[in-house]
Amino acid sequence: MSMSLTSALHIANSGLTNVSTALSLVAHNVANASTTGYAVESLNQQSMTASGIGMGVRTGVATTDVNAQLAADLTAQNATVSGLQTTKTALQPISSLLGTVGQSNDLSSQLSALQNDFTALLGNPSSTSAQQQVVVDAQSLAGSINTLSNAYTTARQGVQNNLVAAVGSLNTALGQIGTLNKQIVVAQASGGSTADLTNQMAAVEQTVSQLVGVKFVTQSNGAVLVITNSGTTLPTQGGTALSTSNATISAGSSLSAGTIPAIMMGGVDVTSQLTGGQIGANIALRDTTLPTYQAELDQFSQTLASQFSAQGLTLFSNAAGVVPALGTAPAPVQSGYVGFASQIQVNPAVLANPALVRDGTNTIAGSATGASAFTPNPTGAAGFTGMISRVLDYTFGSTVQPGVSQPASPTSGLGITGTLAAPYLAPATLGGLASTVIAAQAQDIGNSSSQLSNEQTLQTTLQGKISSQSGVNIDTEMANMVQLQNAYGANARIISTVQSIWYDLTQMGLSG
Repeated sequence: MSMSLTSALHIANSGLTNVSTALSLVAHNVANASTTGYAVESLNQQSMTASGIGMGVRTGVATTDVNAQLAADLTAQNATVSGLQTTKTALQPISSLLGTVGQSNDLSSQLSALQNDFTALLGNPSSTSAQQQVVVDAQSLAGSINTLSNAYTTARQGVQNNLVAAVGSLNTALGQIGTLNKQIVVAQASGGSTADLTNQMAAVEQTVSQLVGVKFVTQSNGAVLVITNSGTTLPTQGGTALSTSNATISAGSSLSAGTIPAIMMGGVDVTSQLTGGQIGANIALRDTTLPTYQAELDQFSQTLASQFSAQGLTLFSNAAGVVPALGTAPAPVQSGYVGFASQIQVNPAVLANPALVRDGTNTIAGSATGASAFTPNPTGAAGFTGMISRVLDYTFGSTVQPGVSQPASPTSGLGITGTLAAPYLAPATLGGLASTVIAAQAQDIGNSSSQLSNEQTLQTTLQGKISSQSGVNIDTEMANMVQLQNAYGANARIISTVQSIWYDLTQMGLSG
């Protein structure tokens, strides 16, 4: 009888211990119901027997159960969404400056206004006000080009600054993973629970997946490896995993030329191995997207200035009155070409003497493959229209003289390295080229914004699937709590009953 009561007391005590631990776990789950990425923790328990007789319950360690494939899919999706968000934020200021083709606030509309000014001047070439209006609208066009070019550089500087910060954040997160790895390995080796550590690891993995595209590989000892999409393993053992530095960005800055610092790891340049997420997006923006926009605008600016100058009117130039030469591929090796869009202005000589828009600025020798011969207003006649007609017929047209096509505006071999290319075929006219450049950049920005919306929808779907499978369900936890309360009461009553029986037995022994 004594042994049976002792067994009953032991069993009931083990039940109370198990229920108490389980209730604490329910409270822990409920408290983390809104914690991003938290996987519900459950208690392993095992029925104990001896010689076929029940001996109560053994309380095991808390565990989590997460669908590994869904988690991997969400990791990849986090990087995609974060990268697109980074791109959208960086390009939004540029989008507002591009204007809308045909709505008077874009380059092609301003170019049309300038063309209309020359048409008006043709009807009254001696009018100083008409001459001045050409200069005013030419200045406005050049100013808009400058503003857009400077916006590219400002955006590149912003992404460079963000990149340095993101690399620092990644180093911090990798260090946290290293610390958690050590704790998980020790806990797993000793048979302890790793559930809390695993949830902490999941939160850090969320951070990393937003910074760069990676995969997380769990080893047999519980430690997690962080591997980039290109297959590079990122160190998590402490110290500085990655390094880069601040830099002042200009239109001519480039990674390949060494004027922009690389991202280094162990003395090796790993910039190209970091794709996806904030870091990958910032690298692409800094080294490809924005330089391509700059190159397109530089090429438009050079084409604009050279087509005027080719007819005998250097209306647009740099501050020295020079139009940078196009040269041979890669064109950007020519002095003054890269970044010309930020320098283009109305020729200082024309600013000083607006009548030059009627008379012309430079003599053209003429050739069979280029413009015909021209001499600036040879007699100084106030009614001279030769220059104006050349501008209207040829500068704004598709030919340089009857039967001779305008030189094609290059769309490849662009940028400081001569490796960038525009995603369009250049139209034969200045107006068409201006519309095409602006439309291409606006479409590129719009595409990234549309893609972001689609990818966010997929991200939400994946998050919902994971949450439904391994997230905290408050209703379920409350139901568990009621069951545990009932179990606690039942075990408590058993203990109370055993104590009462012991008391009665003791009293019977005393009375005997």
